[in-house]
Amino acid sequence: MAILTRDEIKELGFASIGNNVLISSKASFYGTSKIHIGNNVRIDDFCVLSAGDGGIDIDDYVHIAVYSSLIGYAKIELGKYCNISSRVSIYSSSDDFSGEFMTNPMVDELFTNVTKQPVRLAEHVVVGCGSVILPGVELNTGCAVGSLSLVKNSFNEYTIIAGTPAKVIANRSRKLEKIQLQFESFYNRE
Repeated sequence: MAILTRDEIKELGFASIGNNVLISSKASFYGTSKIHIGNNVRIDDFCVLSAGDGGIDIDDYVHIAVYSSLIGYAKIELGKYCNISSRVSIYSSSDDFSGEFMTNPMVDELFTNVTKQPVRLAEHVVVGCGSVILPGVELNTGCAVGSLSLVKNSFNEYTIIAGTPAKVIANRSRKLEKIQLQFESFYNRE
């Protein structure tokens, strides 16, 4: 994976960019003036981040794996320590497929009925490969999404969800909170 230099990243025109940011030269960005990227973030090959009016906020220690996309009109937030596996799609807007309206971004919005709702993934959320997250979803701290899931509802903290549509299948351990404290203590001692 060819990584952009710090100067090349700055030239893209992000709203803000942290330290130790690794972005593939093969990733694509739209609306960069509305994208905030924190510290220690990696965005891999063939990812697409397209920020609408709500923007995209990526906090610290976030990884977005190959072929993933964050797209939509409303805000998309990824909290600290989020991990987005390959081929994940996160949408903060969606066309109305009922047939009562037209679809397609090339059609004037007078003739469409696009849903526009923010999406928020809190700290320590992990999303398994091939999953889709729809507008209006909030995944609270520590939520884990199984691969190939369709997430159309919000879920409580430290739940493991999976399926189409996703539902709670188990609870997730909170031990990662203690590991986070050890990790932060280790790096803050310098």
